[in-house]
Amino acid sequence: MSPEACRTADEKTTLLDSLERHRDVVLWKLQGLDDEQLGRPLTPSGTTLLGLVKHLAAVEYGWFCETFGRATEPLPFDDDDEEADLRVEPGESTADIVAFYGRARAAANTVVAELDLDARGTSWSGAEVSLRWVMVHMVEEVARHCGHMDIVRELLDGATGDHPPA
Repeated sequence: MSPEACRTADEKTTLLDSLERHRDVVLWKLQGLDDEQLGRPLTPSGTTLLGLVKHLAAVEYGWFCETFGRATEPLPFDDDDEEADLRVEPGESTADIVAFYGRARAAANTVVAELDLDARGTSWSGAEVSLRWVMVHMVEEVARHCGHMDIVRELLDGATGDHPPA
């Protein structure tokens, strides 16, 4: 949906469109880089572009699927290692992580299509949340990490921007 059309769409369509635009930026930030660059940590915390994609895939599955009682594939969360979902493990390829993100996105979109915004689920913390709240939270989450990705990308090759050129 175009940004102009979204300005008058219903709430659910507007939220999903905003989320999709940010998800697309996540993938755009990877374009033109090789595997070494995608996995290179450029911050003291060790943040990598590919690690951020892995994290976003895991939280898409967590917030949309687990919260609303849907099955997921195994997720990279570890109670003893809070950074596990941000780390690219040996043997994980760029293609594997991008495909994981694609599957998570599709699963999340299925939940969005099937439920009303007022549908209730139980978050990982045990709190009751609505689909509306999850969608707003995930727009925030993905947008925040797009900002991180923009910084890491700039450190890699100087490229910046919050959306692909028209």
